[in-house]
Amino acid sequence: MSNLKEAIESGKTSLGIELGSTRIKAVLIDEAHKPIASGSYDWENQLENGIWTYALEEVWKGLRGSYQALKADVQERYGVKLTTVGALGISAMMHGYLVFDKEGNQLVPFRTWRNTITGQASEELTKLFNYQIPQRWSIAHLYQAVLNGEEHLPRIDYMTTLSGYIHWKLTGKRVMGVGEASGMFPIDTEAKQFYGRMIDQFDALVADKGYPWKLGEILPEVLCAGEHAGTLTEEGAKLLDVSGELKAGIPCCPPEGDAGTGMVATNSVKQRTGNISAGTSVFAMIVLEHELKKVHPEIDMVTTPDGSLVGMVHCNNCTSDLNAWVGIFKEFAESFGVEVDMNKLFGTLYNKALDGDPDCGGLLAYNYFSGEHLTGFEEGRPLFVRRPESRFTLANFMRVHLFTALGALKTGLDILFKEEGVEADEVLGHGGLFKTKGVGQKIVAAAMNVPVVVMETAGEGGAWGIALLAAYMKHREAGKSLGDYLQENVFAGETGVKAEPDSADVEGFDAFIRRYTAGLAIERAAVENLR
Repeated sequence: MSNLKEAIESGKTSLGIELGSTRIKAVLIDEAHKPIASGSYDWENQLENGIWTYALEEVWKGLRGSYQALKADVQERYGVKLTTVGALGISAMMHGYLVFDKEGNQLVPFRTWRNTITGQASEELTKLFNYQIPQRWSIAHLYQAVLNGEEHLPRIDYMTTLSGYIHWKLTGKRVMGVGEASGMFPIDTEAKQFYGRMIDQFDALVADKGYPWKLGEILPEVLCAGEHAGTLTEEGAKLLDVSGELKAGIPCCPPEGDAGTGMVATNSVKQRTGNISAGTSVFAMIVLEHELKKVHPEIDMVTTPDGSLVGMVHCNNCTSDLNAWVGIFKEFAESFGVEVDMNKLFGTLYNKALDGDPDCGGLLAYNYFSGEHLTGFEEGRPLFVRRPESRFTLANFMRVHLFTALGALKTGLDILFKEEGVEADEVLGHGGLFKTKGVGQKIVAAAMNVPVVVMETAGEGGAWGIALLAAYMKHREAGKSLGDYLQENVFAGETGVKAEPDSADVEGFDAFIRRYTAGLAIERAAVENLR
């Protein structure tokens, strides 16, 4: 305790703050990279005039709220006042559109990653660049504004993301971590900068509009993990801590996106590693050894915080339908007067799935609570289907719902692994699907045909990830890569629990996915006819 008090008072700590979609979290870590205090603030996006947004006033209210909660936690735990830290990092949900004029005035409300209003821009830019440009990327929002003829465009002086905006206000620096930048505009992973050729292509595309800016002039400067990205100014310190007790001069690491901090928090930034986050939605990221041979609309290209290329598959649906079925079993048990412990119920049913046939006995299910872009659905209808001769057992029933939670993801991953020949040595799993030990891990290993590791620290989240990036900047030894730093300084000795893919399960999942793909016509019929 005395060592921690001394570390806090002398600034031997690192602070990470991440703005997620529903919570802003601040985490303070010690020199051993362990969380020693935290604070959070809950918030929600708003739908205004058909646009999903957060007001900047709420951004600052939430940042101050999470920091004040952290200060209170430090005071309560250690009896000391938090006035400085050794390093600071800001992270936030990626993508979106934030633009400002020369005086720093916001030109239009923040358009978040959640908006799907840039379809035409996304399609045209993907063709122009021969590079996948998802609708949520900043450049898609900018070009859609061009296509719409929006009046604010000539006045743009700076375009950034949420983490880039906050960092700018705290430090005065218009910079961005390369991982976050890769969700604004394509990154040349050799130069670790925005693709110059594509910037020139964009400028030529909008040249007839006569805007007083070139794209490169309004984008932030791109920095890699470990580089200094400015220091907390007097004005910035007061923005974060209204009491005035936080001291200026704290060094700041490049602001990063939640994808990058997730990679850091799961020790999956080296090539041939990856991570999968499986909960209400699911995504998998594999750090690539080289560029893909062709453009795939199912695969988003981003980078690690140190600039390695990452192939990302993201799906809207994962465990919601599975959880709904578990709820039915709870209701069934309670009808008999049995009091149900939900952790035990989940554990029992999940483990039952391991007793099922490798291919789920011919059963079929779709977990589409909402649409699923990977398989071409704008709406969804959860479904369970079987043939009369299918092996309809509880084990197969639970197994098929675990399999289908990864069904859409599997279609994207098969493009990476089977069409593109991507290889991964292991993937780290985190999220609700992995709470029942061994089960979700074994199913994911079957779906990906890659060893899956689960570690205790995987639940620490992105705020811890950006705190680690701040610590890396402060302590980086000459020549030590981010991957080596994490392996040797943060995760040393923590091997986690590894599940190797079982050949029978892999074959069973492949048989299931063939049935899943053929049965998409059933899901299509349900969407069209079940109104």
